[in-house]
Amino acid sequence: MEDPVKHTLQRQLRRLVTERPYQIVAASAAALAIATTGGALLTTADDAPADQRTATTVAEMRSDVAASRGDARDASPSASVAPTTAAPTTSAASPAAKAKINPDLTRKPTPPKPPATKVLDYDYEAQNTYYNCGPAATRNALSAAGIDRTQEELGAELGTTEMGTNSAEDTTRVLNAEVKGSPYRTRMFPSAPSPAQMDRLQADVVKAITDGRGVVANVVGDATDTDGGWHSYGGGHYIAVVGYKDNGRTVRIADSANPADPSYWITTIDLANWITSRGYSA
Repeated sequence: MEDPVKHTLQRQLRRLVTERPYQIVAASAAALAIATTGGALLTTADDAPADQRTATTVAEMRSDVAASRGDARDASPSASVAPTTAAPTTSAASPAAKAKINPDLTRKPTPPKPPATKVLDYDYEAQNTYYNCGPAATRNALSAAGIDRTQEELGAELGTTEMGTNSAEDTTRVLNAEVKGSPYRTRMFPSAPSPAQMDRLQADVVKAITDGRGVVANVVGDATDTDGGWHSYGGGHYIAVVGYKDNGRTVRIADSANPADPSYWITTIDLANWITSRGYSA
């Protein structure tokens, strides 16, 4: 005998398909629930061919109704469309991007601007022999850096004799032996200095004085200071530069030759011409 429950379900489903196709989903769910609670398992009765046919018929009707509506989602009431959520993506910024965003990361700090005028605190001493201008100028320059050496000690290091001290190469060598970091460099003027060489002298003096170091120059011939004083050294002479003003256009000279006139101002251009055929250590 056929199960009256199955006949009832089939009649209800046919009526729903004919009259209210949009209710097929709810009806199908109800049919499955009734069949399960009434003991007619549509999906697990392997030995009941009629049950399998009924289940197949229900599925086909559901599929037909869904196709007639053009809504594929209604063909499977148990299926649900999971919302698509894009996974958050992270990407490490490249070094170039970081540099573009933060340009100051690779920029070197700007050094402070040198003062327009600066004179070092130095300990003046006149040369103790007529040929010791090299050791005396070197000693006066070192005193500005707080280094105390005698003319005799420096004369031995410079190789000074009664003929004097050979060149600015020697004063540079000894200054670097005494000053930490060996900051001194030799600049030679074999002939009359060019404007570029004069600018170089001005920049070198400003940097050395700003750093707290005196400059030693080997001069020859005549020069006139800013007060009109005349200074003449036909056989050559060494002087110390211990200050500047007007951004280095004028320099302060410590001259060991005459203790009665120990210091004076001279333009940087005149000093450059005074160094012609010689050199300086800065």
